[in-house]
Amino acid sequence: MKDDAIVCNIGHFDVEIDVKWLNVNAVEKVNIKPQVDRYRLRNGHHIILLAEGRLVNLGCATGHPSFVMSNSFTNHVLAQIELLTHPDKYPLGVHFLPKKLDEAVAEAQLRKLNVKLTKLTEKQAQYLGVPHDGPFKPNHYHY
Repeated sequence: MKDDAIVCNIGHFDVEIDVKWLNVNAVEKVNIKPQVDRYRLRNGHHIILLAEGRLVNLGCATGHPSFVMSNSFTNHVLAQIELLTHPDKYPLGVHFLPKKLDEAVAEAQLRKLNVKLTKLTEKQAQYLGVPHDGPFKPNHYHY
């Protein structure tokens, strides 16, 4: 491994990285900041380990999880309302959330962050090939 290689686990369990071996065999372990440790090996190389070898998306996710979860759960609720109020549009199966609903959630979240959105001009909408009032992604694009 290259010196100062950054190692993290994006698997399902915390057994993919042999952290026990690192702790026993490293010459030195320095905590750089929470969830970031730098191990010095006998050959002089260093390994930077994230989240103690556990799932990095859970261990190192600082600042965004509640925001992301808020978007996801709002989309789930809107999907349930859509299925309940328009059952004829959705035969039994897996369906994508209508882009219009997903964009409504994004707009509401951005409004709460005091982000001011502008509207597309007709010329911009024509150039992009999307309706003036959305959805703003082409049909082949899936979020």
